[in-house]
Amino acid sequence: MVTMHRRILDLPSVDHLEVDDAKQVLRVAVRERRARRQPAELASVAEQIARQVIPLIDDARTVAIYVSRPTEPGSLPTIERLSESGIRVLLPVLGPGLARDWGEYKGTDDLAERAPGRPAEPSGEILPSEEIAKADVVIAPALLVDHLGNRLGQGGGWYDRMLKLLPPGVPVWSVVFDDEFLEETALPHGDQDVAVTGVVRPSGVLRLDPVPTD
Repeated sequence: MVTMHRRILDLPSVDHLEVDDAKQVLRVAVRERRARRQPAELASVAEQIARQVIPLIDDARTVAIYVSRPTEPGSLPTIERLSESGIRVLLPVLGPGLARDWGEYKGTDDLAERAPGRPAEPSGEILPSEEIAKADVVIAPALLVDHLGNRLGQGGGWYDRMLKLLPPGVPVWSVVFDDEFLEETALPHGDQDVAVTGVVRPSGVLRLDPVPTD
């Protein structure tokens, strides 16, 4: 069972729900909220996120990031600035047999939707999931993040599997809207979940003290 209290987003109560059920209830609530955000706000947030992320990169040579969905905090301005700086940018792609792999960013003109409902992906060579181990920094999407580093994703478990392939010490930042960071309450989480080391919001970044995982 998990205990989750309503805060900021007026999240529904998930007290006494099992972890997976609680996560799904929260996903629905956050997605509905995101769907009501206006295009002007989303465009502004994308630029603010880019300004927050770039100083975190330091001397990184490779950064793994994602192409945002329409209602997510936008990632394209960040991706473009990373690429313009000469940084190798890895993006998720749908590999053979529905495998989740990586591809290199070659420019916005190279991005295309290659499967219904999937974010745009780069063309070119499909790199194995283990390619993420070459990343110096990872920027991961999230629906919610709490002060302990627990991250609520879209539900496929893809990023949790990817993050377990990282060498120790690689920083992982999750991107959310300002009101999607939970300062006091903890998100429902299980043994398979991988905590993140920081959160990026339009208003600023915050390094977290993630709960250790095996």
